[in-house]
Amino acid sequence: MAKLKLDLHDICKKGYLIESELNRIIFEAVEKRIALVEIIPGKGSGQLKKTVLRFLNRPDIKKLYHRIEKDRDNFGRIFVHFRH
Repeated sequence: MAKLKLDLHDICKKGYLIESELNRIIFEAVEKRIALVEIIPGKGSGQLKKTVLRFLNRPDIKKLYHRIEKDRDNFGRIFVHFRH
């Protein structure tokens, strides 16, 4: 199973890049018919994870994927599942 991975640790201080990177990875998964995207906002205070979840819950983005899964073993990781 093909998977894409986005680690937000490097860009978490550059807020303007976060949304563009999230857009890029979601649309790349749709375009290449990738079944799973792993997004790593990290543990930290949880603010970056909330930002990612708000982005994923936007109606224009939500219609592109099947479901999201918060990793129960690792708080700092989110899986986005696609059904193509």
